[in-house]
Amino acid sequence: MPTLSLELNGDAVHAIGAPDRFEATGPFSIALENLGRSTHVHLHFDEALDRVCAIDEANHFVDDESTRRVHVAVADVEEPVRGKLKIVTGYGSNTRYVDVRLDPPPEAAREEVVVDEALAKPPERPPEVPPAQRAANAVDRLVQRGGLPAAVLGFVAVAVGVAIALAVDSALVSVAVGVVLVVSLAAVLLAAA
Repeated sequence: MPTLSLELNGDAVHAIGAPDRFEATGPFSIALENLGRSTHVHLHFDEALDRVCAIDEANHFVDDESTRRVHVAVADVEEPVRGKLKIVTGYGSNTRYVDVRLDPPPEAAREEVVVDEALAKPPERPPEVPPAQRAANAVDRLVQRGGLPAAVLGFVAVAVGVAIALAVDSALVSVAVGVVLVVSLAAVLLAAA
């Protein structure tokens, strides 16, 4: 990704070192290279560039002797677009302009993607299995995996738990039986899957 490098506080406080012009064929970044004390930088595209360029925010704080990168998103352009990037530091005390030219991407980057006609058709799906057949298949898998004794034991435990809950008539016991019922049903379903 091309980078427009700007030097801040190089020769003096709020000084801006920038090239006269910059060219790109798509998104680019702006490197705010601060050589001195922390500073605020305001970036602004003129009307022509503002139609095709976007940055998340216009005002940027750059710490002492550090570099901050600003990503510039660029819309697809069919023809070259020219404009100016305005750079302001020191709350307006210093201003520089960079002539920016955005060219359409090279032809190789704009090739059309050819889609295979086979991808245009939805994939064939096997016929829907009837619910009775699905239940029979689940029982067969349960038996093949040796889970039938566990399933029977689970159902017996649930039946005993329900009987105890009805006999004791306690909300706490009913909740406990409900938990055992849910866990047992989940175990049976996992074993059948």
